[in-house]
Amino acid sequence: MTFRIRAARDGDLQALYEMAKLTGGGFTNLPADRTSLKAKLERSHEAFARDAADGQIVDELFVLVLENSETNEVRGTCQLFTHVGQRYPFYSYRIGTLTQHSKELGRTFRADMLSLSTDLEGCSEVGGLFLHPGERAGGLGMLLARSRYLFIAQHRARFAERILAELRGVIDEAGGSPFWDGLAGRFFGMNFQDADHFNAIHGHQFIADLFPKHPIYTAMLSETARAAIGLPHPSGRAAMRMLENEGFAFENYIDIFDGGPTMTARTGQVRSIRDAAPAPVAAVGGQGGAKALVATGMLAEFRCAYGEVRQDAGGIAIDGQCADVIDVRPGDAVLHVARF
Repeated sequence: MTFRIRAARDGDLQALYEMAKLTGGGFTNLPADRTSLKAKLERSHEAFARDAADGQIVDELFVLVLENSETNEVRGTCQLFTHVGQRYPFYSYRIGTLTQHSKELGRTFRADMLSLSTDLEGCSEVGGLFLHPGERAGGLGMLLARSRYLFIAQHRARFAERILAELRGVIDEAGGSPFWDGLAGRFFGMNFQDADHFNAIHGHQFIADLFPKHPIYTAMLSETARAAIGLPHPSGRAAMRMLENEGFAFENYIDIFDGGPTMTARTGQVRSIRDAAPAPVAAVGGQGGAKALVATGMLAEFRCAYGEVRQDAGGIAIDGQCADVIDVRPGDAVLHVARF
């Protein structure tokens, strides 16, 4: 396979913009706005260039892209955030239950409630994953998703002990959100698309300014809004399964805009991070080997691709195509994890 993951560059702006226009809305990390995307690239460049030896906790953003190594076309992208909530508060709704008992009625009542929360502040986040519709075959979505974990494994000290992933919630055919219409939209005087676009460009402060601070009883919401709580967009179901396979779980946190589920895990227990194995390349080429993801390089030199790996004297052997795609030779160090 001729595709590789690499750090995003300034020249990728147009490709990112074209992909952003295909998302269909509700995709805050990839807004169809050139200025915002350019700012993301600039922030990513700063993160790739930063020396983390000072030990500071910084909310860094790393943008990676999926590139066809033969044509140099960018066909997908993904993002990593090291410590969310350092620049702006990181808000979620936490689903809780209030139990009350009436002795006179002889009945116990249980009510689900949504409470505005910053519990997940300081976590790392994987997000912004988008694969061009023309490439949704051959496991490229999996390559994009899992390459992020190999990047984390390569730079473990820069990431938090807990990690999250927000999945896009239910969006209707008109691009609206039943959850937004039933709850937050009543406090903002704008539709979901406008609020989502504003958030992508200007950040979360307007949420702190205008969102209701008191818990919301879900029974007071419309039926369509209640039905959307914690459900991923149909196009995100496969992503949810991938996250579950990595060890993420839904722990009753949802997105405040569209009600989509927020999945969390202990960073060190994420399957691809836990199982990633460093090894020197002892040989290139030859027959056989187990299918794997293979990564090399630090920060802006990071590269990742599918390959075949087998044990060899003094390290591992990888197939020639993978070696060419990520530009490694005998003696180079790589990180690999089994493909599933």
